[in-house]
Amino acid sequence: MGVTHFLTTSVGEHIANPRFLEAATQELAEAQRHLATFTKRTKRRTKKHRAATRKVPKIHARIQRQRLDHAHKTALTLVLDHDAIAHERLNTATMTKAPAPKPNPERPGAFLPNGATAKTGLNRRILDAGWGVFLAILANKAESAGRTVIAVDPRNTSRTCPSCGHTAKENRVSQARFQCTTCGYTANADHVGALNVLKRAGLALCDVA
Repeated sequence: MGVTHFLTTSVGEHIANPRFLEAATQELAEAQRHLATFTKRTKRRTKKHRAATRKVPKIHARIQRQRLDHAHKTALTLVLDHDAIAHERLNTATMTKAPAPKPNPERPGAFLPNGATAKTGLNRRILDAGWGVFLAILANKAESAGRTVIAVDPRNTSRTCPSCGHTAKENRVSQARFQCTTCGYTANADHVGALNVLKRAGLALCDVA
């Protein structure tokens, strides 16, 4: 799972991230400004004010329907095409927590930069992708179809070389590029992650057997 690609398979197929919230950002901002303008001008709930009040939740409801539709269709395709499906065991609640404040030891009451702005943007993209909703739908469809779903430890899946097994943060050259510092293996970083997820799922099946 990812924010650049919604998901990447072990054969290197990328499923695009539709970014429904991002696509509706301008429309949503305009609706919120429109509502704020009506609210500021008058306290009377006029017909136009009621319409403006309904617009924002309507946009959010449409985004939710789009996200669910995408999740259902993507999960169904995977379930129809595969007898076993592996994915990273993701805790989106933990992943989207705000970073803790960093007090400045030299200035009591002041704080050091903690990357909160960048983290807020990442959190928004993670929540927009709807990983948790998708994985829950995938599990339900797989159970109904008699398919096997395996959740594996996500640690270092995109930092471990699938060729030689070397693990290092330096292997992840960029968001998209992986190059092993030991053997020189090069590939798309998301594809590398998917290969390692598959390998861990295979080991998990062997342990069960």
